[in-house]
Amino acid sequence: MRHRPLAHLVALVLLAGLAACSASAAERPVPAPTLDAPKLTTPQGDRTAVFAGGCFWGMQAVFEHVRGVRHVWAGYTGGSAATANYADVSDGDTGHAESIELRFDPSVVSYGQLLQVYFAVAHDPTELNRQGPDSGTQYRSEIFYANPMQQRVADAYIAQLTAAKVFAAPIVTRVAPLHTFYMGEAYHQNYVQLHPNNLYVAINDAPKLTQLKRTFPTLYQETPTLVDVQLH
Repeated sequence: MRHRPLAHLVALVLLAGLAACSASAAERPVPAPTLDAPKLTTPQGDRTAVFAGGCFWGMQAVFEHVRGVRHVWAGYTGGSAATANYADVSDGDTGHAESIELRFDPSVVSYGQLLQVYFAVAHDPTELNRQGPDSGTQYRSEIFYANPMQQRVADAYIAQLTAAKVFAAPIVTRVAPLHTFYMGEAYHQNYVQLHPNNLYVAINDAPKLTQLKRTFPTLYQETPTLVDVQLH
């Protein structure tokens, strides 16, 4: 989200954010993927997943409350190292998307379960190059796969949701290979947890956490997994 004058921000949030982000865009319950990566029976090291879907504040906050997720960093994916900073990415012409990189334990939560949360709670996959009050290619819906299995699961899941007509509008989520994730500035990390009274957060992001707890009670963890930027 760009830093805008307060009056402009309030107008955008109240007019667009409340309707767009306070509830799921799904017309019916979002089912679990029929194709999923195998869920391990014993811990064998964390895996990586990278998702983009609007302002990275809310995306990070949602997955910090998912069991089995060890770390979630807010950052940038899709462009070059030279433009992987908030000022450049906010112009919308760098190729980057505001994104999150998460490390998860596949013996606790599967990649498919993470995708289910992504589509059901974290963002609206039918909005093209925007989310709620934020517009631009940097707010696009995109899954960056780290390996062929993640690609197969993501493609199959989008096809499954489309065939089931879970969403009234077409899913516009892209699926692309992960090249490099660039961690965002320190002041963006854990933003929702550190600024719960921020107007944008209260209207656009807090309802997602309520929905996560209600929709996925067995995946929801009350205490978020906050990240230390030095760990990346």
